[in-house]
Amino acid sequence: MRRAFASLTSRLVLTTVLLILVVSVLLGAATTVAMKSYLDDRLDEQVHQLPIGSGPTGGPGMEVGMVRALISEDGTAEVYVVEPRSAEEPIRQVQLDDAAADELAKVPTDRETHTVSLPGIGDFRVQAIPTPDGGTYLVGLPEDSVSSVLERLVSLELLFAVIATALGGGVALVVVRRQLRPLREVAETAHAVAALPLASGAIDLTERVPEHLTDERTEVGQVGAALNALLAHVETSLDARHRSEQQVRQFVADASHELRSPLATIAGYTELARRRPDDAAATATALHKVEEESGRMTALVEDLLLLARLDSGRPLEQEPVDLTRLLLEAVSDARVVAPDHHWRLDVPDDAVETPYEVLGDDLRLHQVATNLLSNAARYTPAGTTVTVRVRRDGFSVHDDGPGFAPDLVDHAFERFARGDAARTRGAEVGVGLGLSLVEAIVSAHGGTVTLRSVPGDTTLDVRLPARPG
Repeated sequence: MRRAFASLTSRLVLTTVLLILVVSVLLGAATTVAMKSYLDDRLDEQVHQLPIGSGPTGGPGMEVGMVRALISEDGTAEVYVVEPRSAEEPIRQVQLDDAAADELAKVPTDRETHTVSLPGIGDFRVQAIPTPDGGTYLVGLPEDSVSSVLERLVSLELLFAVIATALGGGVALVVVRRQLRPLREVAETAHAVAALPLASGAIDLTERVPEHLTDERTEVGQVGAALNALLAHVETSLDARHRSEQQVRQFVADASHELRSPLATIAGYTELARRRPDDAAATATALHKVEEESGRMTALVEDLLLLARLDSGRPLEQEPVDLTRLLLEAVSDARVVAPDHHWRLDVPDDAVETPYEVLGDDLRLHQVATNLLSNAARYTPAGTTVTVRVRRDGFSVHDDGPGFAPDLVDHAFERFARGDAARTRGAEVGVGLGLSLVEAIVSAHGGTVTLRSVPGDTTLDVRLPARPG
């Protein structure tokens, strides 16, 4: 039964049919009650108009089916019923037995009509009238006429209810199907999207609910608009996933390439040392290169591990960090490493009295500052001025070097983005993880890092959440 009425169409049609049936039954019942009351009143009027007479002949105006009775003061009763006879003698009176007289004797003499059941004959509406000698006249008519009319009326009402229900069900089926056609079109769009291969690769999710089915003033329009919004969100998410997959593939390829170069160097110098075991100079050179390339691989692997930890959402330390002290140490280290650059630290006067502090991991924030200063030293020519400005919500690193290439500005924080394409003057080539580490560490602190670069004016701005209270 549940399966038969599982669809919305069948449930709506069934509801409509039941409503029509209930309304038809209620209307029929109300009509029947009203008709019965009307017919009873008409019958009572006829009973009040019946002639009253005694004896077998009675009086004029007697009707077929009429019951007449005279009950004397001593209880003697004469009861007659008028029956049809023949064309020559249309009616005749038949005397009834004592059982009928006993029932009629119970009727009160209040000149009102009452229903009496006479054995073997049926129900009658009877009026009792007292006589001058202390007796009682009773006259009445059978209720068969009322019952037959009501039976015919109920039969017609049942027939009407069946026809109305059948017609109503057919019309409801047509109307409901027509009204739900837009919903089926929305479902077709959903099925079309569900049939698309969304597991991997670039997804061309162009399926949308037609514009005429997205009017939010209607229920179907609200569903259509919501589905379109969902599809747009899914399309954006799938594009982001595809870009992420491509970035991961590129990341793996770049990491493999970066590790392959030092491994090849180590293998080459190891082979050189093996072939020339008696050449102390060659062995020393080989060991030096092996140590150098091992350090390079170690640094690369440590950076990759740090990125993996940050990507996994591993929490960092949350302790007060004095930005002024941290940047002073980083700038001092940069002066030693790159003495051919001009290093400046811009500290506001009030930082002396009230330290500029943020909540974070001191070691990782120091790595952010070191990476930015190393990046400036590595990719700018000698004589470049690098200025570090301290703020309560972070710091910025500015240099007047040649700047990033325009096509690299939007990708500078991507992993393995090459700095050598951004700076000139034959700077040393890195592996392209410095700025990506900066962004990952700053993001893990809940901050942001931005880049603005034109020739002679490059600024990397780090914003960190201020320390509460």
